[in-house]
Amino acid sequence: MASPKRSRTRAKNIAGDALWDEPRAAPLWPDVVAAPVRSLHDLLARWCAAELAPGQLAPWGAVAFGFGIVLYFTAAHEPVWWAPLIVVALSTVGAVAARRRPIAFVLAVGIGALASGFAVATLRTKLIAHPVLSTPVFGAAVTGFVETREERERSDRIVVRVHGINGTREKLERVRVSVRKRTAPAVGAFVSFKARLSPPLQPMRPGGYDFARDLYFHGIGASGFVLGRITQAQAPHPPDWRLRFAAAVDALRDGMDNRIRAVLPGDRGAIASALITGKRDSISAPVNDAMYVSSLAHVLSISGYHMAVVAGLVFFVIRALLALIPTMSDRYPIKKWAALVALAAATFYLLLSGAEVATQRSYIMIAIVLAGVMLDRPAITVRTLTVAAMLVLILTPESVVHPSFQMSFAATLALVAGYRYGLPWRADHDAGLGTRATLWGARELVGLVLASIVAGLATTPYAAFHFHRLAPYGVIANLAAMPVVSAFVMPMGILGALAMPFGFDGVFWELMGKGLDWMTGVALWVTQLPGAVGHIAAFGTGPLLIGTLGLLLICLLRTPLRLAGVVVAALATMLAMTARQPDVLIAADGQAVAVRNAHGRLAVARTGSDSFAVRDWLAADGDLRAVSDATLGEGIRCDEAGCTLPLPDGRLVAFAKTLEAFVEDCRRAAVVVSVRAAQRDCAGQLIDRPVWRTQGAMALTRHGDGFEMTPAQPRGTARPWSIPAQGKTPAISSIRRPAPDVTPRREDLDAGD
Repeated sequence: MASPKRSRTRAKNIAGDALWDEPRAAPLWPDVVAAPVRSLHDLLARWCAAELAPGQLAPWGAVAFGFGIVLYFTAAHEPVWWAPLIVVALSTVGAVAARRRPIAFVLAVGIGALASGFAVATLRTKLIAHPVLSTPVFGAAVTGFVETREERERSDRIVVRVHGINGTREKLERVRVSVRKRTAPAVGAFVSFKARLSPPLQPMRPGGYDFARDLYFHGIGASGFVLGRITQAQAPHPPDWRLRFAAAVDALRDGMDNRIRAVLPGDRGAIASALITGKRDSISAPVNDAMYVSSLAHVLSISGYHMAVVAGLVFFVIRALLALIPTMSDRYPIKKWAALVALAAATFYLLLSGAEVATQRSYIMIAIVLAGVMLDRPAITVRTLTVAAMLVLILTPESVVHPSFQMSFAATLALVAGYRYGLPWRADHDAGLGTRATLWGARELVGLVLASIVAGLATTPYAAFHFHRLAPYGVIANLAAMPVVSAFVMPMGILGALAMPFGFDGVFWELMGKGLDWMTGVALWVTQLPGAVGHIAAFGTGPLLIGTLGLLLICLLRTPLRLAGVVVAALATMLAMTARQPDVLIAADGQAVAVRNAHGRLAVARTGSDSFAVRDWLAADGDLRAVSDATLGEGIRCDEAGCTLPLPDGRLVAFAKTLEAFVEDCRRAAVVVSVRAAQRDCAGQLIDRPVWRTQGAMALTRHGDGFEMTPAQPRGTARPWSIPAQGKTPAISSIRRPAPDVTPRREDLDAGD
């Protein structure tokens, strides 16, 4: 007899079967639709699980860290140093508490990485805080040590660590001054001179490159040029070890540079020296422009390519030489020894080349790879790039907004992602020698073409944003020039450097020059092709950030979800191509005004001889005209009192030069621009000295009958590198500033004061 418990269970099952037998309501979606939806859901779930697998999110941590630094640079005023540290602490606690909840854990770690980047940038600015010149000074007396020296095509430039300075309110730490060609003193010299100093250059237009920010993070508080002679004097104290080391390295670079140029005069010697010593400032403007137009400019900047060639060649030669000694190859780890020597060679090359951001990044990557060889650990390329990015961002967080960092890491990331899938056409071991040679040659050729295409596409958004130019024939130029550079130019340069101490280097420089002739010939030939000079108008940071997201999705994701990056990149391209250009541009010093005429091009009126702002405006507008082009003055009427620039709708922009011109200009012009302070009762929009002194360069865009004004430095902006001026909100920071005069006016005193 069945137990009561079993009977109840059986009855329950029978009741359940009866329930299923009853007619049910029709599903909301028929099976013909629900089945594919379920399949798609399952497929997306598998892809997402693969992307969230252990180790896959590490590169995104570096991305979040870098984005935190970008957020820091968008702040209106200087953040307090402890605020982001609190967020880091809270996110760390949250990550620990949510370690068993995958989504919450990832979010907490991401927020912590973002806040860490913000904190690192804030602390970096606090640590290097120094005064910045606020007003121009003529005849400032400066004494100090020469820290760096830079040779240029028409003049030289030095950075001086200030020991004493007279004529300025601020006690500047470093100044950068230009001197006549071939008159710059050596690094480490103690010099005395008088100079015309100016505040660091502010952006030429809203959204333009911030030169003042760049100089600030180099510790430079003013720039200008020397007046008269530079006198070398006895130093009040010996230079520190950093300066002595910099002087020794600079002397070595100068010696090698002079020797190379003695054998190879002109651009050949300048390019050869750039590849060996990193000094690329003496290349003539036509050749330098041709290298950029042909997309061969990456050869001039020592980066991953050069570092890989040097380290790889040294590693191969040392290992091959040691392998010729049977006793050594059988008993000792010659592969590790070769890696150690290659690392030493890469370190020497880093110091010799000036250790720029691209060189630092490539050195870190090479060092990680060689360390993996010495420790018998394989180097994972994406992880290597992640470590390199983190180290560079921690040491120099300001590099994230520099084009060198952006283009270098974009190209490297794209190449790493591209070569992840490898190339076909590997020959079998039993294939003939001819077959193997043919397949090897085809693989190398295709690999070079793909590398040029991939790296070119990855760097295009950043080249367009910073330099407003494209290189449509970059693949052709790289395909024609890079095999010669890799297989001939760089090996001859390395052999020349090794033979220089023995005096037998001349033949190698001559051979290197032959290869450089081919490279420059290719670059100049490409510039003559139709449509070789590709220009694009400026666009904002929004399309650049969206394009960066698209690049990251394509390169970091491993599943078909990466195709979403193509959609994101297409959206960024559309936004960049349709970005609206300003109708009126005004220089930061009020000395130049540009108006978009009825033909859609800029017409320019200016009072001074400085053409830097106008050149930047034309480049940002995708305009190929030179600053001296007569068509820039089309439609402009000028006299001694000022100029009028017509808008396409017939209204006028007045550029008033005298006070008498204001009465008429304020009555009839839609916009009035002046280099002086003017009356406030203008009918049109007035931009005079108080406006552009506090807000910098201006861009005006028409909206109906009015204009939307976009300043380079909006009201309330107060960063350490911005010029302190009346009307600005003081920064919330501990940046050292000159103490103000607090003496009260006599009429403000009370009895007993």
